[in-house]
Amino acid sequence: MIRPLMLMILLLAGPAMAAPGDVQRFPAKGQVTAQLRLHGSTDIEVFGTVIADYQRLHPGTEIIYEDVIAQDMYTRYVRERHDPTGPDMLISSGMDLQAKLVNDGYALPHRSPQTNALPAWAQWRHEAFGISYEPVAMVYNTRTLPAARVPKTRRQLLELLRAPDAPLAGKVGTYDVERSSVGYLLATQDGQRGSMAGALLGALGDNQVQFEERTGVLLDRVSSGQLSLVYNVLGSYAQARIDAGAPLGIVEPEDYTLVVLRTAVIPRTALNAAEARRFLDYLLSPRGQQVLSREARLMSILPAQRGRAPGRSYRPILLGPGLLVYLDGLKRRQFLDAWRGSTRQQPPTDHP
Repeated sequence: MIRPLMLMILLLAGPAMAAPGDVQRFPAKGQVTAQLRLHGSTDIEVFGTVIADYQRLHPGTEIIYEDVIAQDMYTRYVRERHDPTGPDMLISSGMDLQAKLVNDGYALPHRSPQTNALPAWAQWRHEAFGISYEPVAMVYNTRTLPAARVPKTRRQLLELLRAPDAPLAGKVGTYDVERSSVGYLLATQDGQRGSMAGALLGALGDNQVQFEERTGVLLDRVSSGQLSLVYNVLGSYAQARIDAGAPLGIVEPEDYTLVVLRTAVIPRTALNAAEARRFLDYLLSPRGQQVLSREARLMSILPAQRGRAPGRSYRPILLGPGLLVYLDGLKRRQFLDAWRGSTRQQPPTDHP
């Protein structure tokens, strides 16, 4: 098991952590009685704490975990779903893509006391289930951005980006929405929630915003001082780094703080569906939620296990058919064209 001290060391190491596509086998602690294949967008080093605890309860289960970017997780499953070595569970913060798998008939239903205890907005059709609660934040370097200038709202961020001395020029980052499904989800949610989204994107473009695909890379760059602030990133990863000593601060915007659900889906082709159901029930149990919260540093989906009340500005993204709107091909192209225009990004060269 990766203990909290070791987790802190790994988090501070940054680039030494597992890369997308890495696979780790967690051998059974005794005679093998079951196997479980997981594809997850959570870093192996983080989710390993959860797997280790599950194996204490079920020592005969061998688990194979593959770190897969959310967009790749969806496309790979659809393309390779008949592969007998495919996943038994998909765990992703790409809520919209998980919802599409459900909508397109690729998921198995599951009902249990644990799934029935979920809030209505945290499960859809008993086929997609929220397992953790992820506030979306601004993260800044406490050494390069003075406390007096740290924005608390999007309007204050816009004012900072437009400031005459340009303190964030070349020093601000966010997700690349063309490569990051989570970034795309958050950007479309911003676009639906207020008229400031376009102005903010334009100001980010004026400040030579730096785009990255993964949360860890953005946090590496703001921790090192290459960036002073990153916008719209998953706050749990940042908090883990702060606990490990990184010079970071977190702002949950006071105007509204989006909340993403890390979701689990059991694919219809799962060879080990019974074990996947058992693992899902563990993740949603008080014990599993406590391990997710205390050791993996992912906020519990269950209010009783969360440890703190949600902020007044929290706006959970609802798990359901509304997530499919911006996955429509035409809607996506229109949104990305507008995003490129606002941020002054060139379209991909391999597309017309």
